[in-house]
Amino acid sequence: MKDQILQTLRDLRAYALSKKVEAAFFYHEEDSYLMRFANSAISLNTNEHLIRLEITAYEDRKRASYELITDLQKLEEMKQGVDIAAEMVKHAMPLSYQPTIPTFAESFAGESGFDSALAAISNGERLAYFNEAVKGLETDDIKLSGIFSCGANIVAQVNTRSEHTQYFKTSDAQVSIVLSHPTLKWEVIAEQSAQKKADLNPSALHRDLSFLLDRYQNDAPQQIPLGKYDIVFGSAASGDLLNVMNWIGFSGGAMKRGFSFISADQVGTKVFSDKFNLTDEPACLETFPFQRDMMGMSRKSFPIFENGVFKSFTWEQDEADEFEAQPTGHSVMHMSLVLSGGDKNVSTLEELMAIPRDNDVLYIPFLHYMNLVNPSKGLITASSRFGALLLKKDGSVIVPYNVRVTQSLLDIFGDKVAWMSKSQTVNNTSQSYGSRNPTAIVVPTFIRVNDLEISHSNSSY
Repeated sequence: MKDQILQTLRDLRAYALSKKVEAAFFYHEEDSYLMRFANSAISLNTNEHLIRLEITAYEDRKRASYELITDLQKLEEMKQGVDIAAEMVKHAMPLSYQPTIPTFAESFAGESGFDSALAAISNGERLAYFNEAVKGLETDDIKLSGIFSCGANIVAQVNTRSEHTQYFKTSDAQVSIVLSHPTLKWEVIAEQSAQKKADLNPSALHRDLSFLLDRYQNDAPQQIPLGKYDIVFGSAASGDLLNVMNWIGFSGGAMKRGFSFISADQVGTKVFSDKFNLTDEPACLETFPFQRDMMGMSRKSFPIFENGVFKSFTWEQDEADEFEAQPTGHSVMHMSLVLSGGDKNVSTLEELMAIPRDNDVLYIPFLHYMNLVNPSKGLITASSRFGALLLKKDGSVIVPYNVRVTQSLLDIFGDKVAWMSKSQTVNNTSQSYGSRNPTAIVVPTFIRVNDLEISHSNSSY
């Protein structure tokens, strides 16, 4: 299959050259599988195989792209796509800058992120995973829902500037399991990300779901007062916060457009807590990384924050062209963010509960409906929904109704950070829209931030 893909791209390159068309080809192939549960039954079990080809034609400062869904047997149809892109570029408006056309110095194939066992996992195995994760937890009142999404991804490239090709292949799985009480309207959730089949661990989800289920069935639900709380964020909440920072934090293009809360003169200055160490780590297979970017640049470990000090903006090629900056190897479908763990020995909810408390502690594992309030100040808003707990100073536990956090990322990850757990968790942030793009962020399992304000507190679930 790999040889056929690359030969097809070479054939298209030769056709574009014969037509005197400057062009770049981006090939994306996915095998996607989805098993969905609702009301304690399988509600959807589907799969699809899709091949997308994006053809970008260039003419000085003009460019135009044409995308088609095709298959490898339809070479003539793909050649027609070259002709269409070539015609489109004649009518495109010129850019205000000269776009760079990638020139690959050598061919590259990255397949270390592919696990054939995960890519070939069967319907029976997916169902068995769910059954083990929720064994003994479903009742007439407790209903199961969730998804098991998995698949394989291939990305390949060539262009008319060079005969060299790039090829990437990955496997991935994303699991979300929800147990809910349809009458009382509460929900608890556990999630897992996998890059290889050995990463799948349904017993870990069973442990977390059992713990939360016990709390939600036996502890009193309450509307908690507004005010400031010491908050422990779970890995899913922390991952979503960092995912937002992708857009409004360290992107050089966002900074130039006034859409970032970090300014150019803050490079080399302390922005966050000295416990905050964030790196783009393309060697971390759990994040489904690209070892080369789409321009052919070799990607190495890239520190973004070290002990809270901001080290560098990230620059993809097109934004670097527009703003006359140097690209940093970030012309990729997603980065491979890793937030280093701290020094707190806590890795499970049971261990979190056992930590002596000098104040009430609000545990928020998930942030729901996160949105931007003011990107230039890093201000976001989101509500809790799944599995929040109020751990009282006296050792008791309250189940809080949903609360809303409206805070700046500068505060959340600033000097109010009390500790980060030594243990880390892979948080899968993949989206289900568009072409398959498996994405994950490695974060501490728990992060405690003191003195954050709750802006709203619901009177019911």
